[in-house]
Amino acid sequence: MDGASEGNRARVRAWAELLRLPALFTVPGDALAGAAALTARPDRRTLFAIGSSLCLYEAGMVLNDWADRADDAAERPHRPLPSGRVRPTAAFTAACAFTAAGLALAGRAGRPALTVAAPLAATVWSYDLVLKHTPAGPFAMAAARGLDLLLGAAATAGRARPALPSAALLATHTLAVTTLSRQETRQGTPTAALAALATTGALSWLVQRRPSPGLPPHRRSPDGQLHGHGGQSGRGSAHRSPAPLTAALAYATTTARPYLHASLNPSPPLTQQAVGAGIRATIPLQAALIARSGATATATATATATATALLTAALAPVARILAKRVSIT
Repeated sequence: MDGASEGNRARVRAWAELLRLPALFTVPGDALAGAAALTARPDRRTLFAIGSSLCLYEAGMVLNDWADRADDAAERPHRPLPSGRVRPTAAFTAACAFTAAGLALAGRAGRPALTVAAPLAATVWSYDLVLKHTPAGPFAMAAARGLDLLLGAAATAGRARPALPSAALLATHTLAVTTLSRQETRQGTPTAALAALATTGALSWLVQRRPSPGLPPHRRSPDGQLHGHGGQSGRGSAHRSPAPLTAALAYATTTARPYLHASLNPSPPLTQQAVGAGIRATIPLQAALIARSGATATATATATATATALLTAALAPVARILAKRVSIT
């Protein structure tokens, strides 16, 4: 009995490592930030978008290790596939199942969501199987994160265009982290870490700035006038909030020290720590984007955005604690 229990625990741990469970907490904020970009209150369709994002993200995690199993056998033999703890066939089957589930959940959120989820799934598979080791790799990963945010917007509000600025900011962060991750297993140069540090500084400044006040397109009345919640003018009912600055500072402090250390000594251990910090920093960045979207809205919308940002930010300590048990990279 003890042997069977120990074997089950070992299998669970192997799959937890393959799925990189701590990184999963960086996903829900994408859809929430997409909904916030249109000042739309999260609803049932947002939950379907989150479920879709989680499935497609895990499809990418599993497919990544399946595609890299030969390289990992030489560079990271402790990983679940090269160590034999998870069979390649099982991993590939799981990637296909996660993809199918992700697309099905997006379909439940509506046609606009599925229209975004389909190219997101294609980007995930293209990155893992074709683009990862090419110069286009980091850009494909960045595009996947941006599309994931747009998925939340499309699911919640039926359109994604107004969320493009938020998607671009999130994609820029992902581009910097992915570029840095390319030297996780070898002695690198300080350039990638310094670029990531500079990117963090620029994004921290951008996300704490209040966007131009106004209301999303879905609040436009037939006469062409913009109206806020309760029929008030959006510009006249704007409320300032300190939440974007607070979240931006949390984002900056999460990455500043690890990036600086990796730039001073770009060894694999310090680079891996920096990449892990960059992945976890996605959460406060999402919180900052959510808070920023509600910073100039009505009092009710600002309160909703602040509450959603706090809920998103609360995922960060959970991810940090879990990352001590299961590697996030």
